[in-house]
Amino acid sequence: MTPAWYSLPLGDGMTANEPSEEIRAAFWDAFKSAGEPADMAVFTRHESEGRLHCEVVAYFSPSASGLAKLFEAEPCQRPSRSGLDLLAGAGGSGSVLFPESES
Repeated sequence: MTPAWYSLPLGDGMTANEPSEEIRAAFWDAFKSAGEPADMAVFTRHESEGRLHCEVVAYFSPSASGLAKLFEAEPCQRPSRSGLDLLAGAGGSGSVLFPESES
């Protein structure tokens, strides 16, 4: 069984900044405590799903599950790499977590 990713809607593009900053601040403490693993990251993506306004969704990697639970994120499938932006994590975490997208 693949470890769960977690997702958390952060609101629209105008209101997502504050929760994004809260996640980023909490992430760095957890990241350092965990020994800065390359597979621990939080990504965001603007998603519209047919709505007029897009919503920003945060995706927590399985190694960030403890942090995800603190923010009451819900388990989800691994997101596709397309359109994801790194919110917090090591610069190379995208390559570690999505190796197939590097080819």
